[in-house]
Amino acid sequence: MRKMTDSFGRPVVVVTGIGIVTSLGVGKDENWAALTAGKSGIHPITRFPTDHLNTRISGMVDFLGSSGRSASALTHEMAELAGREATGQAGIGGNFGGPLFLAAPPVELGWNQRLELYKRGDSDSHGYARLLAAAHATASDEFEDDTQFGAVVDRLADTFGTSGLPITTSTACASGATAIQLGVEAIRRGECDRALSVGADGSATAEALIRFALLSALSTQNDPPHKASKPFSKDRDGFVLAEGSAALVLESLEAATARGATILGVMRGCGEKADDFHRTRSKPDGSPAIAAVRAALADAGMAEDEIDYVNAHGTSTPENDKMEHLSLSTVFGERIRSIPVSSNKSMIGHTLSAAGAIEAAISLMTMREGVIPPTINYDNPDPGIDLDVVPNVKRDHAVSSVLSNSFGFGGQNACLVMTREPV
Repeated sequence: MRKMTDSFGRPVVVVTGIGIVTSLGVGKDENWAALTAGKSGIHPITRFPTDHLNTRISGMVDFLGSSGRSASALTHEMAELAGREATGQAGIGGNFGGPLFLAAPPVELGWNQRLELYKRGDSDSHGYARLLAAAHATASDEFEDDTQFGAVVDRLADTFGTSGLPITTSTACASGATAIQLGVEAIRRGECDRALSVGADGSATAEALIRFALLSALSTQNDPPHKASKPFSKDRDGFVLAEGSAALVLESLEAATARGATILGVMRGCGEKADDFHRTRSKPDGSPAIAAVRAALADAGMAEDEIDYVNAHGTSTPENDKMEHLSLSTVFGERIRSIPVSSNKSMIGHTLSAAGAIEAAISLMTMREGVIPPTINYDNPDPGIDLDVVPNVKRDHAVSSVLSNSFGFGGQNACLVMTREPV
């Protein structure tokens, strides 16, 4: 008989539904087939002109109806698609009956929306005053959805019938993992029997591209696009901006068992640690990342030698990959050389606010399927990063436990520990 509480006396939290959208396609089956085949979703940008830009590639989701609209519209559409797939797999229809936690990017109008708004303004005024006056004079649900930070989660709450006040979190690249952590902790506290955690980001706009380029964070290896993202390789030169979404239905093991739900995996531990070193750079000694990994293991009640696989943050930037290797080798010691450590971002790029949720979803599928997706484009190993990155080709490998890392800009670090089965 399964024990319904963990070693700390908290409700065991399990996953009963998964949904995924990336540049590789809609749905976990389509994404899994592409990921295990080593297929890349990175392609030339067609959404806006890239003349004179150093980076002209991305992992944008260009095949949905909202891809030509605002970042908020696309974020909402991908979140809803992932949420519907997850709740459908969980067998939960109608009112969800639990809280909603959404990881989403900060809201910002793109230049096409700003110019359209500017045209509506008083021709006698100029600059910000004209834009603000036009905004005040514009009353429409679409404009509200595009400009209010809480609008996306509010609409999702209505769609899925979630309970309580829906929460949107924006903790940079750790956002998706943070949304999952919030759901896990709500169940552990006894506030609910289930929660819907979603990470979604449709903010790969021209402005975002230029800003990250000015930080020297993006790859400029445009040709061929699918070779640009190369985590842990010696010739890596930056991440590839991307979009996507993932949703997890989280439940207490007791509630899931009572209704006969299929258990897809267990959320064993969550850890976080802020890094106050720099607005974008990680602390050189990796201590915040190290602390986040150790906190996740401690929260899971697990030792370092109980981790079978690491789903790396693995952005393909020179500094971040080096720091992640430092943190993993510090925590796991010499054993890290024999633990598979792969990066999904080699194929889908960096989905920012959604990354932690997408990688958690892929980690759960890795355990269920017994297959580790590869790190593609690993043709020039970095001698300073001694890791088994599952180079270029998937690996059949039984995996009972996963550490999934999310180390974000602005000092946001969050790690998740998952297991295939309850203890």
